[in-house]
Amino acid sequence: MNDFRGRLILVTGAGSGIGRATALRFAREGARLLLADIDGSWCEQTAALAARMGATATAKVVDVSDAAAMEAFAAESIARLGVPDIVVNNAGIGMAGSLLDTTLADWERLIGVNLWGVIHGCRLFAPRLVERGRGGHIVNVASAAAFAPSRVLPAYSTTKAAVLMLSECLRIELADAGIGVSVICPGIINTDIVRSTRWVGVDDAEAQTRRERAVRMYRRRNYGPERVAERILSAVRRNRAVVPVAPEAHLLRLAVRAAPGTVRRLARSTNLGS
Repeated sequence: MNDFRGRLILVTGAGSGIGRATALRFAREGARLLLADIDGSWCEQTAALAARMGATATAKVVDVSDAAAMEAFAAESIARLGVPDIVVNNAGIGMAGSLLDTTLADWERLIGVNLWGVIHGCRLFAPRLVERGRGGHIVNVASAAAFAPSRVLPAYSTTKAAVLMLSECLRIELADAGIGVSVICPGIINTDIVRSTRWVGVDDAEAQTRRERAVRMYRRRNYGPERVAERILSAVRRNRAVVPVAPEAHLLRLAVRAAPGTVRRLARSTNLGS
């Protein structure tokens, strides 16, 4: 799939960060956009930016963790616009802190968005792509945190590792139908997810201090979401399976394969995987 002109692209979490950058990158290629986000105003802003580039963009408010809402969204969107040629399951939230301090409510919210959101996007659109019989592509956004254990991001890493395996399994199942599946594993990317990450096991003041420290570090790193968007388009064009993004993601994946024991020892004393 090299020509995106006129293709319908669904992007979840399209209001900011990687989702917005991906939507606008597809807009530059002449694609039609179906944009979803829990924040309607941000999603509309992305649609307006895409429209300035000459793209047709439809913005919808939806909580990807809500099964009924996603089912209604899929049914309405397909009835109005048709089956998306490419589905980018990007919506995600951050959570940091001790696994033992992660409450049931924390787990439910994190799994709801980061894992169930991807599952809903796959289960609702993949069968329609198969029925249509003209191929297509599904992109699931995970994280470099999916590759290795972390004492800083244990719950987050768990959800992203699940997205990685889900994508690998789905890729095998859909291959005979001519539908590609790629999982994108960004590293340290300067997006708003850092500012909204929930820290468990600490008080509000300490959580804010840690968020501000992370924001400064990510800002200094200055690896923007536009670079992830480029890798997403490349993954679709080349039908890549697992796509690490940023040098640290490549290094972490290689280290886990070459020296898993060393990675585990480092994770006990460092922020490896954050």
